[in-house]
Amino acid sequence: MKQMIIHGGKPLKGDVWIGGAKNSTVALIPASILSRTMVTLEGVPRISDVDNLMDLLSEMNVQCEFKQTTLKIDPAHIKMSPLPGDKIKSLRASYYFMGALLGRFGKAIVGFPGGDDIGPRPIDQHIKGFEALGATVRNQNEQIIITSPEDGLHGAHIPLAMPSVGATMNIIMASVTARGDTVIENAAKEPEIIDLATFLNNMGAVIRGAGTETIRIQGVPKISAKAPHTIIPDRIEAGTYVALAACVGDGIKIHNIIAEHLDSFLAKVEEMGVVIDTDEDSLFVYPAGDLKMIQVRTEPYPGFATDLQQPITPLLLTAKTGEGVVIDNIYPKRVRHIPELQRMGADLRVEDNIILVHPTAHLHGAHVQADEIRAGAALMIAGLMADGETCIDDADNILRGYDRVEMKLRKLGADVKIVER
Repeated sequence: MKQMIIHGGKPLKGDVWIGGAKNSTVALIPASILSRTMVTLEGVPRISDVDNLMDLLSEMNVQCEFKQTTLKIDPAHIKMSPLPGDKIKSLRASYYFMGALLGRFGKAIVGFPGGDDIGPRPIDQHIKGFEALGATVRNQNEQIIITSPEDGLHGAHIPLAMPSVGATMNIIMASVTARGDTVIENAAKEPEIIDLATFLNNMGAVIRGAGTETIRIQGVPKISAKAPHTIIPDRIEAGTYVALAACVGDGIKIHNIIAEHLDSFLAKVEEMGVVIDTDEDSLFVYPAGDLKMIQVRTEPYPGFATDLQQPITPLLLTAKTGEGVVIDNIYPKRVRHIPELQRMGADLRVEDNIILVHPTAHLHGAHVQADEIRAGAALMIAGLMADGETCIDDADNILRGYDRVEMKLRKLGADVKIVER
């Protein structure tokens, strides 16, 4: 177990560079096994989820080489193998191997996925999608066993009950080599889905409409990587540093961003009164003055991202008057960071899954726990704001989602270190 120790109350300034999108990376790595040739991914973030996915690839005899931010994946000698439950349970994104294995081998045996405990995240839409493509799905000994018919998967019309990112990506991966055409209705529109479609199309897949509610896939016999793929910048990491800069920054420039991916988040931050200059691929966040409270509601993209409701919560505490409201319509139970912030003196509470925030002039250091990635980010920001020492247990969760976070914070002037416990 790792622990993050922060001595807060120091103004931060300087430059920070955003890594590749975690939520793209964790789908692109499994999708790489669909290729018949070596895959090169550039801009790969240094996060523990990447290490865990590489471990799973090694179970299938897939060779990986990770240097700096370039990951080479060679599936030439891949072997169909059940993926072990202990490793699968370490990260939610392991479920992308279901679609990738099904598309490559016509069969997948995967343990039930783990990851952050932020409330129900059923995979029923994934399974319904696989079944629509002709696969048989059954549960056995805490494993999901998915098998295509003898003549392979076939295209289908698949309406999703809700625009699930995971289901959309998994169905795309399973259907790129299926016979005929597949249409996904009510598809998720996130930029990470466009990134996955671009990656697969550059290998010979035929995917149209990614980023809209209707995605059409024309099946092809096989696909092969031809050129390196650069992963899009992480909009959640970028939003987290924007919130951090507004809370404790003395002028911070955030590089390697796609501003339009942050439109809904930036609109809320600027509604509070934070001043931001936007360039082509960077943002400059000025030291915050008097800020006002706002209401935040998470929605599917292009709405306010659920992964940014925790990082914006410490910023709401810095408002001068009023009551802030945070409603997470995606994961209403995602409130486990609230009692931890209360330990630090934050004036906020939860009523009927609605977070109510009041101005808090001072936070103090405390011993807290990061139950999941974005809760950890909220506590990290609060620790940088607080007087005294903050110790964040289960900092492994922060490292799952934030690229080289200790180094980046230190370069901004933070007094932070990560230690083994």
